[in-house]
Amino acid sequence: MARRKKEECKKAPAWLTSFSDLMSLLLTFFILLYSMSTLDITKAIKFLSYFQGERAKSFEKFSIVKPVKIYTVDVARKIKRIIRRILPVYGYQIVVTNNYVVIRLFDKILFKENSVELTDRAKKALVEVAKIIKSLPGKYKIKVEGHTSEDEPTKPIPGIYDSWDLSIRRATAVVRFLEKQGVPPNLMEAKGYDYMRPLYRWKNPILQKRNRRVEIYIMLEEPRR
Repeated sequence: MARRKKEECKKAPAWLTSFSDLMSLLLTFFILLYSMSTLDITKAIKFLSYFQGERAKSFEKFSIVKPVKIYTVDVARKIKRIIRRILPVYGYQIVVTNNYVVIRLFDKILFKENSVELTDRAKKALVEVAKIIKSLPGKYKIKVEGHTSEDEPTKPIPGIYDSWDLSIRRATAVVRFLEKQGVPPNLMEAKGYDYMRPLYRWKNPILQKRNRRVEIYIMLEEPRR
């Protein structure tokens, strides 16, 4: 009786074959994602031409590289994460749009009483804001706006002529401090609006005090490539 020939190697289980196919597909997928991050148009056109029955002879060589972009939401989150450690919740607001971030600092926290001199807490917050501004990878502009309230007294503050003067002095105080921290002065501008742009129009004295503020607009432009 003839002996049964032993199998030289055992057959792989069926699940292992399916698993290997899955791993190969995943590897191909990740390679495709990586290749799409930087696309050489010349090579892509040459590759496609083979399937069209014509071989590419000459193409202008250029490539598309995904730009490095800084998003306003990311900037706003970073600012909020730092400022909330320094200032109380009622001392600031952060507003974000697609094009700019607004840091709104209220008078009670920002300036000493009957003065346009920054408080120590405000200086600590602005130091951190300046660091974030200087670290932005793209082009930017800084606009600082000073605001007053309709019922705000100006006579107790030495050197202040009226509420228009007070609003611009508030803005320039912040700009000058940011400049000392290394923010380029040619990228900043200061404006005063008196009480013409209130946050709250009700005559409630608490809300009127909230109109006394400085707003720092961080306006992002084209990302650096």
